[in-house]
Amino acid sequence: MSAEYDYIVTGAGSAGCVMAARLSESGKYSVLLLEAGPPDTNPWIHIPLGFARTYVNPKINWMFETVPQPQMGGRKLYLPRGKTLGGSSSINGMVYIRGNHGDYDEWRQRGCEGWDWDSVLPYFKKAENQTRGSDDFHGVGGPLHVSDQPSKFELADAALEACVEAGIPRNPDFNGAQQDGCGYYQTTTLNRRRWSTAKAYLNPAKTRPNLTIQTGAHATKVVIENGKATGVEFQTAQGRQIARCRGEVVVSGGAFGSPQLLQLSGLGPAEHLQDMGIPVVRDMPAVGANLHDHFNTNLSWRISKPITLNDLERSWPKKIAAAAQYALFRSGPMASNGIHAGAFVRSDSRLERPDIQINIFEWSTLRRGKDGVVPHPFPGFTLMPVHLRPEGRGTVRLGSPDPLAPPAVQFDYLRTEYDMRAILAGIRLCRHIAGQPALHAYTVNEIIPGNHVVSDEDLAQFVRETGVSNQHPTSSCAMGTGTNSVVDPRLRVHGIAGLRVVDASIMPVVVGGNTNAPTIMIAEKAAATMLEDAQAAA
Repeated sequence: MSAEYDYIVTGAGSAGCVMAARLSESGKYSVLLLEAGPPDTNPWIHIPLGFARTYVNPKINWMFETVPQPQMGGRKLYLPRGKTLGGSSSINGMVYIRGNHGDYDEWRQRGCEGWDWDSVLPYFKKAENQTRGSDDFHGVGGPLHVSDQPSKFELADAALEACVEAGIPRNPDFNGAQQDGCGYYQTTTLNRRRWSTAKAYLNPAKTRPNLTIQTGAHATKVVIENGKATGVEFQTAQGRQIARCRGEVVVSGGAFGSPQLLQLSGLGPAEHLQDMGIPVVRDMPAVGANLHDHFNTNLSWRISKPITLNDLERSWPKKIAAAAQYALFRSGPMASNGIHAGAFVRSDSRLERPDIQINIFEWSTLRRGKDGVVPHPFPGFTLMPVHLRPEGRGTVRLGSPDPLAPPAVQFDYLRTEYDMRAILAGIRLCRHIAGQPALHAYTVNEIIPGNHVVSDEDLAQFVRETGVSNQHPTSSCAMGTGTNSVVDPRLRVHGIAGLRVVDASIMPVVVGGNTNAPTIMIAEKAAATMLEDAQAAA
């Protein structure tokens, strides 16, 4: 390409769409946004319950896998990631959770000045258009619509009452004054349609003459000359191209894609790059290190009433009725995400923050993974304990010097005694909830793992055989000030001018909750920082 841009953003995901929109907003700067996937035109993207379809669609999903995980019996774990405008915000479960206030104060304590709770809250509010209105914790008028569930749900109501009976207090707003408690989730939806970052940020911006959006453009290398990022190589259907940059390159490929692209560009562990035949531009051991993610397993119960999504999936008449109900009235089961409610609790009362999230799913499955999701042939529901604060740390490495090959992802789940102890506490709490009077009229029997699995040893084996990624990978290009970090608190890559990383990979530690809202906040703050730096340099 002959054109030269002020900014090039690689990856039009949860962060990249925000960056492209905010950097081009004033009209002063030319911006190129590169996205490997197609436009977000697949109709299942925009229907809230459609994420069950996007979960295994290779046209809009990278469908990554880990390498075999030794502590999980050698299993490969499925890692869905968005490959379309909006990235994973176009295929995720749409749950809007910011994390705990203390998470961000911990970032500051780790040397990331300007990332404490009081400093990040304005950017959460700037992004948000909260259906409940503005208050000390929420904003209105932002691009990202945050909505309540479209209605109350019988089973979710019963499960929440059971949580209260089990000693978990009600919490009407997990993103307000405190996180502990149980309640309904809010979602990134508008008028019962998904509201991805492509819808929120990119659609209003795409007609700007200073913004170029190129889909089908897979970034393969950041061009670095004399210690400065000066462009990006990318692959298209027409072959390899290069775009030049006079300002800054922003890498927004996510926790897997960003370290992969940096390593392909010669930034990473020198020995690994040499093994792959990649010329070393800068030895950076932290690129692709510190990877971690929430970890979960599932407990499921058969119930006596045909009120779950299992019943929808296995009945063509119900599917047709649900489709008509949604098409005509934007109501019915397809109008919600099926993940209606949850809870945040502590596996040990001595902890200062919740370390377990319990998701309440109105379905149960025989299996779910790269081959798809198969529900039980009877009504069922699931309680999912999610460990929010794992101690295990993994890596992202090049699986091949071929830039189009998937990365080699190695997690380190269940590394410590605490990692296992916490998930076992979550399992026992889920069983305690399911045994409360509020659910007696519904539950028939526990089907996963089953009442025969009782001892810590047997439950630990169940966890190793069934535990999976919660699809919230972070921290593989961690922010910080030392050699164990990749970017500084202004998200500039150490030692390379004109290059920043902006996405979930920069979190020094994963937040205690779903990661999409924090990633959008990170991009809002990064864009403001970059524009501030540009103005100062002018």
